[in-house]
Amino acid sequence: MNKLRKGDQVIVISGRDKGKSGVVLRRIDPDHLVVEGINIVKKHVRPNPMKGEQGGIIDKTMPIHQSNLAILNTKTNKADRVAIDLDESGKKQRVFKSDRQPVPSPASA
Repeated sequence: MNKLRKGDQVIVISGRDKGKSGVVLRRIDPDHLVVEGINIVKKHVRPNPMKGEQGGIIDKTMPIHQSNLAILNTKTNKADRVAIDLDESGKKQRVFKSDRQPVPSPASA
């Protein structure tokens, strides 16, 4: 079970975007995530008249390693870690390690 999922509110804990927060847009592979507004780079694009694409410099969101991210606990408004616990019915669920409250399910997942 992945501790960070699509739709989770996360905060960057290391790197050049440290302190910024955003929503996980998608998972690239088991270790990398694309987060809205985080790790934006300038990409030089060549024009392609066959596709109708215009050339120039665009801003592109690149993947970031999940070790540089922490889930945002909305009650404390701080970074928190995630644990996997069993609920009453025996199903796995994600909980915050600080207060053992369940992580709210992402709206878009």
